[in-house]
Amino acid sequence: MMIIGCDFHTRYQQIAMLDEATGELTERRLDHESGEAQAFYRHLQGPVRVGIEATGPIHWFERLLGELGHELWIGDSAKIRASEVRKQKTDERDAALILDLLLANRFPKIWVPTPAERDLRQLLWHRHKLVCMRTMLGNQLHALAMSQGLCRKRKLFTKKGRVELGRLALRPWASRRREELLKLLDQLEPPIAELDRAVLEEAKRREDAVRLMTHPGVGPVNALAFVLAIGPVTRFPRSRKIVSYLGLNPSEESSGGRRRLGAISKQGNTMVRWLLIEAAHHAVRLDPALRQDYKRLKFRRGHAVAKVAIARKLAVRMYWMLRSGADYARLVRRQGSPGATLVDASSSLG
Repeated sequence: MMIIGCDFHTRYQQIAMLDEATGELTERRLDHESGEAQAFYRHLQGPVRVGIEATGPIHWFERLLGELGHELWIGDSAKIRASEVRKQKTDERDAALILDLLLANRFPKIWVPTPAERDLRQLLWHRHKLVCMRTMLGNQLHALAMSQGLCRKRKLFTKKGRVELGRLALRPWASRRREELLKLLDQLEPPIAELDRAVLEEAKRREDAVRLMTHPGVGPVNALAFVLAIGPVTRFPRSRKIVSYLGLNPSEESSGGRRRLGAISKQGNTMVRWLLIEAAHHAVRLDPALRQDYKRLKFRRGHAVAKVAIARKLAVRMYWMLRSGADYARLVRRQGSPGATLVDASSSLG
């Protein structure tokens, strides 16, 4: 077998290749734009395994190796970097490090979603970015209205609120800004509505997403994003793992018998974490247990800490719903240990 450690860049890649049959070691740089890299991999004979750090622009490379029948292993970048303690860092050393990890069976291989799941992630990311743009435009219009003494909060974008906004006596450039912001806001509504329909259709096709949607406050966007982000739920043996994977676990700097916990790590998927916090706002109004926890935490720690804590609880509930195959109508998670079993909703909420 050919074992290749690849340090991948946008325009080129540095490789360290070992032929296990002959013991020959090859180190070279392959250019992407000239087609040198494609030609190199097409001429390789026999089984080939390529190790690479998880990075962004590798879809074309992954597709190429798949067509050629070569095996691609994608590794955790942080763990690969932690394997090298020396301060000298070059492309050649990075490629050799990946090769060494492959040969020693210490390569930190990660789970990779299918191309279809990646495309669905693009649907969610596109919708998320458009919603963020809509929020940004709305905030600018709120600020413009409040500078003229008009404070309507969400009612500013109702029919009556927009009439009041349009009647504000503004100077020429402020007036132009108001009109163009409103125009941009109106242009975003149709594509967001279309994407919402597409997300709902995709969520309905997935049994696990439909199950999550039975939980109060969890809509098709939250359910589909959660399912696509975590992949097979069996990858996570405990709920603590899913919390850490989503970046909702507290950072920690404990030493000398003293435990110090900080803010959440934020090392997971930013969009899913944001969606969980948004879903928590709705869940606390509809779920008695979450509402009670939210009020208690808000009194002790404040609103910001409370909403993140509820988002974490919601993520754990969704995890156990997928693990147990139970919907919200039949089962809720029992308070206590993350490893606890699920019990009937009637006995828990009664």
